[in-house]
Amino acid sequence: MLSLRWALMTFGALGVVMQPCHAQGQPLEPSDIFNLEFAADPQISPDGGRIVYVRRFADVMTDSRHSNLWILNSDGSNHRPLTTGKYDDGSPRWSPDGTRLAFLSDRGGKIQIHVRWMESGITSEITNVTEEPAGLAWSPDGERIAFAKLVPTEAPQIEGMPARPDGAEWAEPARVINRLVYRFDQIGYLPHGYMHLFVVPASGGTARQVSGGDFHYGGIGIGGAFFDWSPDGEFLIASSNRESGDRVWAANTDVYEISVADGEARQLTRRSGPDDAPVVSPDNRFIAYLGYDDREQGYQNTYLYLMNRDGSEPRRLSAALDRSVEGAQWAPNSRGVYAMYEDAGKNKLALFSLDGSYSVIAENLGGTGSAYGGGGTFSYSQDGDIAYSFSTTNQMSDVAVIDGGDARPVTGINDDVFENKSIGDVEEIWWESSYDGLRIQGWIIKPPGFDPTRKYPLVLEIHGGPFAAYGPRFDIEKQLMAAQGNVVLYANPRGSTSYGEQFGNAIHHSYPGNDLHDLLSGVDAVVERGFIDDEHLYVVGGSGGGVLTAWVIGHTDRFRAAVSWYPVINWYSFNLTADMAPYSVKYWFPGLPWDNVDHYESRSLLSVVENVTTPTMIMTGEEDYRTPMSESEQYFKALKMLGVETVLVRVPGEPHGIRRQPSHHVAKMVGTLGWFRRHMKPTS
Repeated sequence: MLSLRWALMTFGALGVVMQPCHAQGQPLEPSDIFNLEFAADPQISPDGGRIVYVRRFADVMTDSRHSNLWILNSDGSNHRPLTTGKYDDGSPRWSPDGTRLAFLSDRGGKIQIHVRWMESGITSEITNVTEEPAGLAWSPDGERIAFAKLVPTEAPQIEGMPARPDGAEWAEPARVINRLVYRFDQIGYLPHGYMHLFVVPASGGTARQVSGGDFHYGGIGIGGAFFDWSPDGEFLIASSNRESGDRVWAANTDVYEISVADGEARQLTRRSGPDDAPVVSPDNRFIAYLGYDDREQGYQNTYLYLMNRDGSEPRRLSAALDRSVEGAQWAPNSRGVYAMYEDAGKNKLALFSLDGSYSVIAENLGGTGSAYGGGGTFSYSQDGDIAYSFSTTNQMSDVAVIDGGDARPVTGINDDVFENKSIGDVEEIWWESSYDGLRIQGWIIKPPGFDPTRKYPLVLEIHGGPFAAYGPRFDIEKQLMAAQGNVVLYANPRGSTSYGEQFGNAIHHSYPGNDLHDLLSGVDAVVERGFIDDEHLYVVGGSGGGVLTAWVIGHTDRFRAAVSWYPVINWYSFNLTADMAPYSVKYWFPGLPWDNVDHYESRSLLSVVENVTTPTMIMTGEEDYRTPMSESEQYFKALKMLGVETVLVRVPGEPHGIRRQPSHHVAKMVGTLGWFRRHMKPTS
């Protein structure tokens, strides 16, 4: 085991400047991670005149991440902070009349709901709850705010423990585990209890619990919550999984109508599969929601559905679209539903008419500093103006507006960073897989100052998921690789989303597998262009990409070095330790490990580890519960026993992704590039 300090020292000692370029300015540097900011969750006012959004930033002095609210006019003018300080402000929501703004903030010491009166600028903390609220929603009359929060239940304890004497200092008590999923990545150990819906007066007061029972409403206590008011203000509409015990993790939710007055719940949908994120039409005639009929496949499209307000006559509204849909919101006139979907790696916003037809309204939604899809958000005014988060290959994370004409950006929050920086140009490419001719999409990032007559190292960067997709979005990590003089190839092999169910399910019960050929064919396609030094090929990937990195080097020795970020190595142990084990066993495998030993073994990375000769770094966060550290330890030990050059980098306090602390994100890139530099072919 080597420390994080080793990764930093390696980069510094070796310099890691692979053919530096100075085209328009200096290349990006890992330390720029501290300077780049992100725009998220833009909320346009009801009259369309102003936009409030969440602006996320890093603090180099405390090595922490925070967020404030910023406001601007819809034409981009008068752009300024609405809140300031090293706090976590988020989830801004305008009142129906646009005079107030509700948001979540920890500026009082813990997350509570705050309301700002926009004319006076006075802000009040209107809740004093012990558990963190989520999913703010104003009542139609603006008098109440609904939210969700955990209602705790008693945790199991060891019975019969003697009482602690007064004044005695005992160690932390033992933790008794009695649930299948007891910890979750990014969250840690899960509290005991159920997610329920509450309402609180918008002027402040005592929050009142609306829903009840030993089951969750609107979420399962992880991440956000999803529910909606009925236009008359009498009901909250939310999804719930009524199964008990560990079955709460099954993908089987239904939509319920809950009376705000007395909490009585009425079930509106009934089928095997998820029915989630319901929204009621402004005219109170329909409910739109998301879901699918569960066929227990690895990848299944999430469709947009429509039913009458009483739950009758459900039908698939997005039947004409072979893509997953998310983020449904009704148009103000109730004649259609706005929703997002991803197509060939690009996030799009569409308006679905009630007859099932749809038209694309905007593209390039998203912006998290990564090429991954998802993460897009949008909002609309009463006149139909739309604000949304967006990202392109050369603009990382900003706010755009559609107000009767073409979409246009209204912020440039990282212009100050990029003013004196050069970034790599991105080119879309397609090729055919050597396995079966399947067409595969990818992108090449060329180093700043690219010269097609020169030879460059090539880095193959592989996405995780595996049911996910890259696209034409600004990616900090890949741009940092290109900034060091590398050509970077990233792609969507079979199994990736945004190409339809058949493409996604090409790896059903067979991952990793033939996606290997898709990736290597992409490397061949780039090498054939003539500007790659084929003696300097490198491969890296995280999560599912870490899996495929290990799969690649288990089948070929053409790469000089590899870095596997937070991989799964042994599917048997993964399905008995990971937070998502109940899901992965059911949807990714034909059954339980001990009933399908040969199948699990054939897909294990240990089945090909004896073929590996490539020098390999493994890097994983010590609080990664998605692909636990034990997976990386197995691979490190196996490679060591086989005499392969390898190091294991353990990153303290980090969950999946290694981005919680900015310095750890820096170290992730410094260590990776240092490992590649260390294994460059010596020049004569």
